[in-house]
Amino acid sequence: MTIAPAEERASAPSPGPASRAQSPWIYRPWIDLTVGCGAWSAPLLLAGFYFADSYTRGWTVAFYFLALLSNYPHFMATVYRAYHTRDEFEKYRIYTVHVALLLAVAGVVAHVWYGLLPWIFTLYICWSPWHYTGQNFGLLMMFARRAGVSPTEAERRALRLAFIASFLLLMLSFHTGPSDDALILSLGLAAKFTLPARAMLALFFVGASGWALASLARRSNLRTILPVVTLTATQFLWFLLPAVIELVSGREIPQTRYSSGLLAVLHSTQYLWITSYYQKKEARAAGDSKWSYSRYLVTLIAGGIALFIPGPWIVSRIFHADFAASFLTFTALVNIHHFILDGAIWKLRDSRIASLLLDSRQKAAGSGDGTRGGFAAAAHWLTGRAPAARGIRIAAVALLFIWAGVDQLHFWWSSEANTLPALQRAAKLNPDDSTVQAKLARAEQLAGQRDAALASMQRAAEMSPANLALQESYGRSLIEAGRFKDAYAHFQKIIARWPRNADALVDYGLLAHRLGHDEEAVDNWQRAVDADPSQANAQLYLAQALDQQGQLQAAARHYRVFLETIAARHDKNPAGAGPVLAALIKVADADAAVNHTADAAKGYRAAAGFAEKAGEKTMESLALVHLADLQEKQNDVQGEAQSYQRAVQIDATLSDPRSAASDWFNYAQFLRKEQQPERYVFACLLHAENLLQNVPSASDVLPVVLEGRKESEARLGKEAAAVKRNLDDLVVQSLRLQVSAPAAKP
Repeated sequence: MTIAPAEERASAPSPGPASRAQSPWIYRPWIDLTVGCGAWSAPLLLAGFYFADSYTRGWTVAFYFLALLSNYPHFMATVYRAYHTRDEFEKYRIYTVHVALLLAVAGVVAHVWYGLLPWIFTLYICWSPWHYTGQNFGLLMMFARRAGVSPTEAERRALRLAFIASFLLLMLSFHTGPSDDALILSLGLAAKFTLPARAMLALFFVGASGWALASLARRSNLRTILPVVTLTATQFLWFLLPAVIELVSGREIPQTRYSSGLLAVLHSTQYLWITSYYQKKEARAAGDSKWSYSRYLVTLIAGGIALFIPGPWIVSRIFHADFAASFLTFTALVNIHHFILDGAIWKLRDSRIASLLLDSRQKAAGSGDGTRGGFAAAAHWLTGRAPAARGIRIAAVALLFIWAGVDQLHFWWSSEANTLPALQRAAKLNPDDSTVQAKLARAEQLAGQRDAALASMQRAAEMSPANLALQESYGRSLIEAGRFKDAYAHFQKIIARWPRNADALVDYGLLAHRLGHDEEAVDNWQRAVDADPSQANAQLYLAQALDQQGQLQAAARHYRVFLETIAARHDKNPAGAGPVLAALIKVADADAAVNHTADAAKGYRAAAGFAEKAGEKTMESLALVHLADLQEKQNDVQGEAQSYQRAVQIDATLSDPRSAASDWFNYAQFLRKEQQPERYVFACLLHAENLLQNVPSASDVLPVVLEGRKESEARLGKEAAAVKRNLDDLVVQSLRLQVSAPAAKP
């Protein structure tokens, strides 16, 4: 229900107490406060935040079932209000006919052109909070006027601006940063701008609404304006509380789905509460003493099912359109039509609405059917008391309820994310559902049915060729299956359709590299970087490719961007430490190559420290060896000795004899250069040789180590035998050498 401010002013009485005592309640105080004013929002939202994480599937299924009892019927309530008599239908003809036809055309286009769906769905998501805000504000004004305490112009304006501020705050939350949902488009506003703006809007809401409520309380009492206070608190809970939690704790609330989930249920029950009251009053005013709430509710439930469920199933099964996309299209368009129609039909300046909702003394106008045409006459007969008409109605309602049961069963089975039998049953009910096919593929993969999983993912991709996420998933499934040429061809198609999608360009580059198309791989990684400089993997792969081509400085630029991107994410996952450490070392190598020795030393030490914290001992050793090479150029003999000693000590804890032998060989060369006792040089070389015994991959390193050991043994002479006998002790002693300046050979 939406009530425009101009229309409120048109019928608003002068401020001040009413001349007669008047109850503000619609049904009973506890029902009106709980449902109509949203007093149950706090416990339900609290339960939602808890159960949504702890019992995800149960919570999702429960909400899908609640849609049958609240969401769907509340849409039908608007349709019933606008279409059930010829007078109403003609009065709002532009909305009941022309707007409905325009949205139907949009639905057809969305089924043909998937690219329209995100725009429609985003419009629905962003319009929903405005619709909820309008209903809360309209009910607030209704309760105030029913209680005989109409807000002054200043009070009304303060309350309205406060409610608008809460809506704007939510919109800023929606559009801060990139969207994580492919169906919801975001303006991508920077948090550094939206955070202070949201804080100011929150403060404005509290200040403006607090002043208006205090002013109203001074002219009445808290009991009288309790519905007004409750509705204001509800608006705070619905729109400001998630933002306050995010601002204070830093915990992000997924408000887009939250807005279309729990809030939709709360709003829908509120809507049914007021429309049932209105329809009853209208029927009584028209002389219908047999009006029944239960019959009205069954009509709304059946009509709501007819609005949402048959359409996607028929389009999916007959035209083989993707059921998931079709359902979302119907959902968004029915909502948008509801928003438009609802804003037109619920206006307090309408004398009949005012007389029924405000309980004024003005007699409500009847709702005659006017002159009936052929369609109207048929509709009148169908809703009449003829046995045949009654039988048709009962059969239609029964069919709709059975259809809803099948839909609920399909959703129940499809919500079993990893349960193969349930997903197979869901796929059998409707094989043209990309969401079910994708879930089925994952379940089959977990069950070891790789061929079946690939086939299911292929069906999902073929069902929705314009869904980028599904196309990428199918491409990665081909990679996992080892069908690299097929994956390469598939990603070619993806790039042709989405030429600036960085993720697809990265995957396509990896496939090109695997198939030996290195130039094409580099070209695609460069395109990925151009499309999205924050694509960390693209920066890393491009840097590695340039490094292999000998373009060290060009590679270092991309390594630096990769590191900056990772740092900006505050990713503390040790599993991702390897590429980061390699990049740190490569950047330091580039600095060393251009004699930026201070920066290079800082980079190597940072890499070694990070590797130590992450438990990446191999990378820590590598960073220390590179640091030792730099220290050699700086004539930092003591530092070079310490770096080598730490590196070989770390090597002892690893199962990589080849790298350990190389480091011991380099340390021996260092000791020789610094004129340390030859017995230590020989001990290090002999230890390196022993490490390489029975290592097949050491054929390129072993001859060099052997030659060095023989030369050292020749220099040492007869003392070599003693070194061999005490090898372990001498190796340990070599790591304790304090090397600071060349020493004379004994």
